[in-house]
Amino acid sequence: MIFAAGRGERMRPLTDSCPKPLLKVGGKPLIVWQIERLAAAGFKTIVINHAWLGQMFQSKLGDGSRWRVQLRYSAETHALETAGGIAQALPLLEEHGEATVFAAVSGDVFCEFDYARLHERAAKMALQDEPAMHLVMVPNPPFHSIGDFALDQQGMLSLDDSPRFTFGNIGLYDTRMFRDLAPATRRALTPYYRETIAAGRATGELFEGRWENVGTPKQLEELDQVLRGK
Repeated sequence: MIFAAGRGERMRPLTDSCPKPLLKVGGKPLIVWQIERLAAAGFKTIVINHAWLGQMFQSKLGDGSRWRVQLRYSAETHALETAGGIAQALPLLEEHGEATVFAAVSGDVFCEFDYARLHERAAKMALQDEPAMHLVMVPNPPFHSIGDFALDQQGMLSLDDSPRFTFGNIGLYDTRMFRDLAPATRRALTPYYRETIAAGRATGELFEGRWENVGTPKQLEELDQVLRGK
């Protein structure tokens, strides 16, 4: 699943007429970089949730056949945040109502993470009695020096230990976590992170390659120049 329903307030005025994930860097939309990487890693079905100017996603991206994937769209009248977006999209994420472990990424993040690394972990998570999660962490950027969660050498996440890293907006989740959340409910993932980590059912890994949280027009321009080799 690619999260693409946000308004992108900090990116205005660019996002007044274009959803943030459709803004271009290096000659193609941010979300296309994500689709290409997911397709290259063997993912066949990608769900995209959208709200603000949502019809533009379907008109620009189509059915996904050009990337040899199937794109499914989960429309939200108003952005439901991350957990709410997942709950709304459950019929598209689950085949025949069966629980599944799925990858979720932000449509406005640029990174060079190899999503193929997630397949083995997802298969193990699917066999667990209780739903778990796996988060890809990154070194703390200057704007978030305190990090989000601690990651130990065994790959377990904790709330208060060290060293602490920043969540890179790439994760594996179990759909069972969201079945009790009614569709059209607005809710963030933060409580789910804290509850699952506290219960000892959250693992993580550190990615130290290129990762950019593209939040402002200036950051967008700088990334575009890098990708174009200027």
